[in-house]
Amino acid sequence: MFLRSRLLRLATIAAVHRFAGWQWVRLAWQSAARVVTGGLLAALLAACGSAWNDPYPAAEAGKNILYSAFTNRPKHLDPVQSYAEDEATFLYQIYEPPLQYHYLKRPYSLIPGSAAQMPVLTRYDKDGVRLADDAPVEQVAYTVYDIRIREGVMYQPHPAFAMDDDGKPVYVPMPPGLLENVMAIPDFRQTGTRELVAADFVYQLKRLAHPRLHSPIFELMSGYIPGLRPLQAALDAAVKAAAPDAWIDLDAFALEGVEVVDRYTYRIRVKGTYPQLSYWMTMPFFAPVPREVDRFYAQPGMAEKNLTLDWWPVGTGPYMLVENDPNARMVLARNPNFRGETYPCDADDADVAAGMIADCGKPIPFIDRAVFSREKESIPYWNKFLQGYYDASGLSSDNFDQAVQMGGEGEVGLSDEMRARGIDLITSVSPTVMYLGFNMLDPLVGGSSEAARKLRLALSIAIDQEEFIAVFLNGRGSAAMHPVPPGIFGHEPGEAGINPMVYNWVDGAPARKSAEVARQLLAEAGYPGGRDARSGEPLVIHLDTTSSGLGQKSYVDWLTKQLKKIDVQLVVRGTDWNRLQDKLRKGNAQMFFMGWNADYPDPENFYFLLYGPQGRVATQGENAANYLNAEFDRLFEAMKVMPNGPERLEIIRKMNRILQHDAPWIWGFHQKAFVLQHGWLKNRKPGAIVRNTLKYQRIDADLRSAQRAAWNRPVLWPLGLIGGLLVLMIWPMVRRYRAHERQTMRAADAAGS
Repeated sequence: MFLRSRLLRLATIAAVHRFAGWQWVRLAWQSAARVVTGGLLAALLAACGSAWNDPYPAAEAGKNILYSAFTNRPKHLDPVQSYAEDEATFLYQIYEPPLQYHYLKRPYSLIPGSAAQMPVLTRYDKDGVRLADDAPVEQVAYTVYDIRIREGVMYQPHPAFAMDDDGKPVYVPMPPGLLENVMAIPDFRQTGTRELVAADFVYQLKRLAHPRLHSPIFELMSGYIPGLRPLQAALDAAVKAAAPDAWIDLDAFALEGVEVVDRYTYRIRVKGTYPQLSYWMTMPFFAPVPREVDRFYAQPGMAEKNLTLDWWPVGTGPYMLVENDPNARMVLARNPNFRGETYPCDADDADVAAGMIADCGKPIPFIDRAVFSREKESIPYWNKFLQGYYDASGLSSDNFDQAVQMGGEGEVGLSDEMRARGIDLITSVSPTVMYLGFNMLDPLVGGSSEAARKLRLALSIAIDQEEFIAVFLNGRGSAAMHPVPPGIFGHEPGEAGINPMVYNWVDGAPARKSAEVARQLLAEAGYPGGRDARSGEPLVIHLDTTSSGLGQKSYVDWLTKQLKKIDVQLVVRGTDWNRLQDKLRKGNAQMFFMGWNADYPDPENFYFLLYGPQGRVATQGENAANYLNAEFDRLFEAMKVMPNGPERLEIIRKMNRILQHDAPWIWGFHQKAFVLQHGWLKNRKPGAIVRNTLKYQRIDADLRSAQRAAWNRPVLWPLGLIGGLLVLMIWPMVRRYRAHERQTMRAADAAGS
């Protein structure tokens, strides 16, 4: 009995060892098999054209979609409030103002947008007598613009237009409990549309005066449209008398100077003459907003869920916003109700040679959707562009040398790597000015005293813009002497255009004054050696900027070094774009970094940034420096209504001398734009003033898919190497286990015998 039990125990032990060992071996071999199988699967996927690193949903593969990115989240998408470049990217594709720019013509040329024809202008004297078109400006008491819009234009599908069988709005008032299950406008099950009418344009113009909306162009426009200020007063009284956030029906208020003539015609009367009004008619401020949409969004509970016109715009343009996550992704989709348009055929010889009219006469838009992903850093943006996941990209200093080669004569060309990928380089002079502004309300750097003026001039000389352009822009720009950039009337090259307060003209070129001159100005301002002459305290300057402006460490270090040359300390207060705007509105910034891209090709659009009645703190206007000079304002008012010519240029020169003397800005630089695009992206014409560009662009989706697959093939040899190493590691263990198993079995057999 004892012998039998012992034999059974030995047999059981051997069986258990055998089972456990084989389990271990099986698991080890399975691991190796997984590696090999994974490699085979990767090869199959690569062969099918897929990419493991594709950041987009599989459902978008091969679709007619443009992929781009944005850095700063848009704050306003309501056309009455929006006035930033990051917002224009979206708004100009959604709204269709009365006028637009011809996509290909240079100089820029106005053509009808939602208008059926160009506005008809009629000028009158103070007695109401019609004047000739060439009458002197001083005789014109007022000008009437008659705008005839296109018939049959329909709005995008939207729940604000949804009607029930009785013709009543489905969602006004909002059905009880419905908002609990609604997070975005696409969540509303029913939509509708209606025809665009002239009253929609008048309704939007009334919104310029709404006290809750704070339109940035109210002050400017109220100087021309006489009824805007009285309307604002009437609306302000109505808002105060109503419940908080109650809807104010603007149809119940008149706007003197603006009227509906008939269903498809409206009229605007402006004081005197204002040639730039036609340019403003290309902007979303003058786009239509229907009363129904305003009423729909004003309902209780909507704003708490971001169900507002500021978040979900409603237009008649070629695209509509279907996803809005400004921290991650925004998506435009083709508007199925768009009126239709064709690609232009008029172009100069250079555009013809570049193939820009290959789509002449074809219906637009070409692209079905545009996906914009937020990229806060330039390196991920650049890498995704090289992988084919963004269709175009700008150039930063970090990747300039990788993309561009500079010739001995200063000519610019693509690197071999970029040419091999079929990438194109587009260059253009941007109608842009970048500057460091002083808050003229600040007790240290602001005001009209000689001490403050000399302090501003000392800082203007010390900050070497030429060095900045060379170091951070790779030479892509020119130092600014005043607000007007190249390509805009009033910009003068050569000695006539230099800023004599900051530069000397030496050997046929401008030469920045020395740091010694800046130190002398600083001493005359009361800060010898960078210290307050009375208190002995060091002079400290505060700069407010965003991380995408001068907030990056390299920029901060450079600026600190510039001011250290004259023994001035710099403190940079980094913030985001929205917070910076709040500080500027309240006048809490001392010095700030800002830029301006032309709204339209006229010097008035730059000089109004320093026009007193446009002061940011006083009127919420675009004069962020809060600069005020009565003589400059007088000259500006004369210049803005004049046609281009010698007389206007002479006034501009006087304005420049005043600005250069007062130094409300450190005149920064004008940029030269370098944009890279893949060969599958067609019909992109540089020109920052034209912003409704998406409808003209075209994608070769098949070429893009093929290139993405070629550029993103998985590297499989490391998997094979790892699999081989696993086999080499496992095989000795297998051999040792088998030897051990044989020894165990022989011991068991010997014991049994």
